[in-house]
Amino acid sequence: MTSSDIISTLVSCAFFMGLVAWISYRKTKGEANTRDGYFLAGRGLSAVFIAGSMLLTNLGASQLIGLNGSAYGFNMSSMGWEVTAAFATICMAFIFLPRYLAGAFSTLPEFLNDRFDNTVRRMSVVLFLVGYGLVTIPSVLYSGSIAVLQLFDVPGLLQIPYPQALVLTIIVIGSIGALYAVFGGLKAVAVSDTLNGIGLLIVGVSVPILGLSALGDGSIGEGLEILTTTNTEKLNAIGSSDDPTPFATLFTGMIFANLFYWCTNQYVIQRTLGAKNLAEGQKGVLFSGFFKVVVPFLMMIPGVIAFHLYGPGLASIDLAYPRLIRDVFPVWATGFFLAVLLGAVFSSFNSLLNSAATLFCLDVYVPLKKEGVSDKHLLKVAKIASVAIALFSFIVAPLLQFAPDGLWQVIRIFTGFYNIPVVAVVMVGLFTKKVPALGPKIVIVFHIIAYGLFQFVLGDVISIHFLHLYAILFIVEVGIMLGIGHFRPRAQAWTYQAHNKVDMKPWRFAIPCAVTLMSSVIATYLLFSPIGLVGGLSASFWPLIWIIIAINTVVWWWFGRHDPVPLHVVGE
Repeated sequence: MTSSDIISTLVSCAFFMGLVAWISYRKTKGEANTRDGYFLAGRGLSAVFIAGSMLLTNLGASQLIGLNGSAYGFNMSSMGWEVTAAFATICMAFIFLPRYLAGAFSTLPEFLNDRFDNTVRRMSVVLFLVGYGLVTIPSVLYSGSIAVLQLFDVPGLLQIPYPQALVLTIIVIGSIGALYAVFGGLKAVAVSDTLNGIGLLIVGVSVPILGLSALGDGSIGEGLEILTTTNTEKLNAIGSSDDPTPFATLFTGMIFANLFYWCTNQYVIQRTLGAKNLAEGQKGVLFSGFFKVVVPFLMMIPGVIAFHLYGPGLASIDLAYPRLIRDVFPVWATGFFLAVLLGAVFSSFNSLLNSAATLFCLDVYVPLKKEGVSDKHLLKVAKIASVAIALFSFIVAPLLQFAPDGLWQVIRIFTGFYNIPVVAVVMVGLFTKKVPALGPKIVIVFHIIAYGLFQFVLGDVISIHFLHLYAILFIVEVGIMLGIGHFRPRAQAWTYQAHNKVDMKPWRFAIPCAVTLMSSVIATYLLFSPIGLVGGLSASFWPLIWIIIAINTVVWWWFGRHDPVPLHVVGE
């Protein structure tokens, strides 16, 4: 890029980022002055903001780089992490969300305190805060900074060594991203996420189209023909045991990993806890599921296009997407792309900061204070906590470059320390009444020890995919809690206390929408399989698609003519 190109890129990037900031400020001015306003957007988020924020909180630089790199180096099997999340969003909409909203919970640990006791609450807060502080928040900053460095050669532009450029990029990105969380609260995060999400969709659609045009020497149709008829094994989503995501793992640990992320992970579910009513919450959650089904087309097909354009000769599979962007994206649009990329990083970062501050304030600070805490004082504490967490992440993030097995290995290993015990404890808490607090306490300690042994001591002796290990530990831990509940049950059965602060009437079309969502998952897997594009469309592909369409037509017709069956929550 020439100096004029660099200047125009930075100016246009600043313009788009400034526009998002201005709109977010206008939409949230004066609405973050109370604890509900700051932490839960005043319990007034609509479906659009819930879906937009959940989408961009989940999708970031790691997906843009990592998913495309996986498709370039292997095949489409890693789309399992994205597409199967649709099932978890359905569980959230019908099972978890009605119970969270009816209980008017602000955080997940608050629910665990209600169901078990304050010790379980504290243990879960420790799990979340340690995981967020040491791994999740720093990894978001690090992966986003790496993407910027790869795409725009910051060391060369500034004439400074790579390590200094990395630290500088982390601090700049983190400082700007923190402004939304520190001063605007959850609604500012949700509004900015939605606006940046629109930009991400524009980029997501543009890149494969431009890539297909480049592949077909100016013809999108010819590019699509090459993509679907040449090296079609790259389009296979049915992963073998040698692929990054074996197909069998979709039915074991993948289920629980997605349930944790979409149904119990505070920084994801917090925007659903701020829904204005159950119907809007269900719409937002289910719509985010549809976006996840579209991810392979937007964030993996470009990686396959890169394979066709460059062959297998790139030095690293993670260079596939940056190389494609540099080659096919027009220079005049690079500022917009940079703004979208940074927006995706900001989204995950500021959502994590807001949720970490929420957990600290509502589940650590307030319970420790014997006297009441005013909203003004609590918001001051929240902002101080956010700044402290941000500064800590600036220190930890650069250290990830020295991880011996790479960033993704670090994330994979350390997330496993807290995701499975959290989802196991929550599910037992929701669906049993006699399991005492002793069960979760034993399970949390057991999981940390057992998972650590499998990962660091027995890994070379017992070879098992980490997702299968997730499923095994989940089953064992649920069994431990149920056994304790049988032999040492609570003296008094737990009863669900509904404190409906919002309208709990479900969305009329939630069920048919969920049917269509799962149908989309099945159809996507049919397309990217030997039944579909791999080796050419088989004779059974279209009959199966027409059956899916017919089932959906009947379901929507039925629910269009009949009132939905009302949802009930535990204890009603």
